[in-house]
Amino acid sequence: MNYEKILYSLSDGVARISLNDPATRNAGSPQMGGELLDALDRAAAESRALVLTGEGKAFCSGVNLEVAGDLVSNPSRDVGSLLDRYFNPAIISMKAMQQPIVTAIRGAAAGVGCGLAMAGDLIVCGEGGFFLQAFRHVGLAPDGGSSWLLTKAVGRVRAMEMMLLGERLYGAQALDWGLVNRVVPDDEVETTAMDMARALAAGPRSLGIIKRVAWAAADASLETALATERLGQREASRTEDFVEGVAAFTEKRKPEFKGR
Repeated sequence: MNYEKILYSLSDGVARISLNDPATRNAGSPQMGGELLDALDRAAAESRALVLTGEGKAFCSGVNLEVAGDLVSNPSRDVGSLLDRYFNPAIISMKAMQQPIVTAIRGAAAGVGCGLAMAGDLIVCGEGGFFLQAFRHVGLAPDGGSSWLLTKAVGRVRAMEMMLLGERLYGAQALDWGLVNRVVPDDEVETTAMDMARALAAGPRSLGIIKRVAWAAADASLETALATERLGQREASRTEDFVEGVAAFTEKRKPEFKGR
């Protein structure tokens, strides 16, 4: 597929996917959604870690309302169709990928963009970056997994505040609330995210197992989490990287993991 609304590159085992419609602050469209799904599939096949970011001044300003505006005259309208076809599958794909994902946020992560940002396994946010549940401002309800992702990250009360009041949550406060992992100057967001992703790409195969069991634990009982961890540990112990890790520990050297 030829990409226009996203940029894709691969270096040092890290796939970089960047939403590429800066004129709309990277607002979601059917074309962007289709390209994003394809790029995620590509990254799942050829990378060991992934950075998801946006070109220009914003990460993603939400769904392009000009697209939704075409439906206003239809009494049976359903703006959720864009979610069903593109953005919900993209978020599910991000969760299912074995590769750790770092989302890098400059400017707005609003609407469905907020969901895409929060779907990262690690989140780097610029000091001027912000998360916005913009739905109430246009008479819509949360989407992009925001109701689940926000509640899991910051708790029901704070999530409710963001969704009902629709106020911006900037980097420093997002860090204080537990929504992001790092806050850095805006011009250091990309470098920080890429450095983090390179470290992940150089890590052992078990990072994918860690990701899987952590996501599974988010909506499981303790007993289920224990069983999932047990299976994950068996799988990890049978990898080549585990053998290398033990050898490196014994020989007092840095391990050289191959992702196998």
